[in-house]
Amino acid sequence: MLLASLAAQASPLSAQQIKDLQSLVSQLNPIQQAWVSGYLAAAAQLAGGLSAAPVQQTNESAVLTILYGSQTGNAKAVATKVKAAAEQQGIAVKLADIGSYKTTALAKEKYLLIVTSTYGEGEPPESAVAFHKFLFSKKAPKLDGLKYAVLGLGDTSYEFFCKTAIDFDEQLAALGAKRLHARADLDVDYAAQAASWTEAAVLAFAPELKQETGSAQVIAWPGATATASHDSAYTKETPYSAELSVNQKITGRDSTKDVRHIEISLVDSGITYQPGDALGVYFLNDTKAVDAILTATGLDGTTEVQLAGQTLALKTALTEQLELTQSYPSFVEKYAQATANSELLELVKDKAALRQYLDSRQTLDVILQNPAPLTAQQLVDSLRKQQPRLYSIASSQAEVGDEVHLTVGVVRYDAFGETHLGGASGFLAERLEEGSQVKVFVEHNDNFRLPDHETPVIMIGPGTGIAPFRAFLQERDQAGATGQNWLFFGNPHFTQDFLYQVELQDYLKRGVLSKLDVAFSRDQAQKVYVQDKLRVKAEEIWTWLQQGAYLYICGDGNKMAKDVHQALLDIAQQQGGFSVEQAEQYFDDLRQAKRYQKDVY
Repeated sequence: MLLASLAAQASPLSAQQIKDLQSLVSQLNPIQQAWVSGYLAAAAQLAGGLSAAPVQQTNESAVLTILYGSQTGNAKAVATKVKAAAEQQGIAVKLADIGSYKTTALAKEKYLLIVTSTYGEGEPPESAVAFHKFLFSKKAPKLDGLKYAVLGLGDTSYEFFCKTAIDFDEQLAALGAKRLHARADLDVDYAAQAASWTEAAVLAFAPELKQETGSAQVIAWPGATATASHDSAYTKETPYSAELSVNQKITGRDSTKDVRHIEISLVDSGITYQPGDALGVYFLNDTKAVDAILTATGLDGTTEVQLAGQTLALKTALTEQLELTQSYPSFVEKYAQATANSELLELVKDKAALRQYLDSRQTLDVILQNPAPLTAQQLVDSLRKQQPRLYSIASSQAEVGDEVHLTVGVVRYDAFGETHLGGASGFLAERLEEGSQVKVFVEHNDNFRLPDHETPVIMIGPGTGIAPFRAFLQERDQAGATGQNWLFFGNPHFTQDFLYQVELQDYLKRGVLSKLDVAFSRDQAQKVYVQDKLRVKAEEIWTWLQQGAYLYICGDGNKMAKDVHQALLDIAQQQGGFSVEQAEQYFDDLRQAKRYQKDVY
């Protein structure tokens, strides 16, 4: 629209040139548009006899390359802050998603800073898988001329805390690189420590990288991250107070699962999102659980405490700000020390035993099963700040407008004579009434995106993993896309667990959904899963892939995604005649080309 209006004004371009320019711009993404803009500006300067822009004069060896490996957006956000801090020091910076980084460029790098999360059981985030494999492969170059630093973001509730950062740090050193600043491994409440590490790391790089002019240089390159299109007043730090419009159970009365279709109003927020993005949800803890903790510790809920620079009542802190459901080892250690509990102090010495102890316990269970007096501030200092839960968005704004939909599996289990609920899922499903407020923000995920509207896609999403594919189908339906869509969906029972059955059957009838394969594992004597359906359709899947189809997986990452990946490897070996190594390389290449994308949890 803007280009058209400019074209209507007095222009030095001919009508045909304007038409050609509009055609080109319409095919470019924001990153490409920014690059073309810079290219044309530099060309105009040179043509006019002006000196080239500073970016053209920058010595490539004096550039700090910052790569981020992000599963949920945290590493990206921290890396962006590192970039800003470096630029303030007059350092030239290249910032990119590690998934877009060309590994062949590593041998030429002089200064490198990596910010990475760790996924699941010590695995790299999806975007960092290829870089991780390369770094540990025979193709990895000697890096004697590289100086680097690594920052890890993780979660101490997982056994292999910050393992990806540790891997990168140690392997870069093994390849001959010099560690310019010590690695830090940060837990979920990382903001203050990340800021301190950033300041120290930038100062370590500054003496060698600081430009003589004292002003920062921004280096444009392929894979650089464009953030302008995602700007929003509402972020993880400043969420939007939205209204819960719909809470509808979409599993049957006799289902073993409780899955809710959630609709949240974004009217007047200005918030936008794309299919593939996630919604961050903050929640209030159960008041019954809070009261039980106060009773067990003998504390008064009105007692004032300090938390993140704020003074607030203990009960308010426990209800609104602190983690009471997800369990993690560091809490047990701090609580044991604060209460001088000898049994817990002994338990924390054995990491394996401690993790087994926490398998069935929420944080509040630890307190209730080990009641003891301590001060209100000691209790608060033992707990960590609540982290928002991220849910794959199950809608396209092209269809639903100022709303956002979620598909929420309610965490519910019985233990120690009580029914336990997940923090956010229990809040959304049972404690938050329709019409009430919930704090949310959008977490953009540029590593889980639809291709152009002509390209075929294969979507594998059992259980609540169907959420982003509902958004994909809505998007393609509204766009009148011609690319074929094939969905694999699975759950225990057809009659109880066929999520969005009517919608999917309508899409199938209208041709929006080209193929639908379902696996209801408990509806026959022998269990059937989505990976079994993939093997049955091996020949056709291979044909689609050879024709350029994009492949997506969403859902459980601990088992399902691994089983599906193995089925795909088997298909490549069977249909393509590949060896095991060739099959792995084939899907690595698809991942690099953005044709194999995962959103797993």
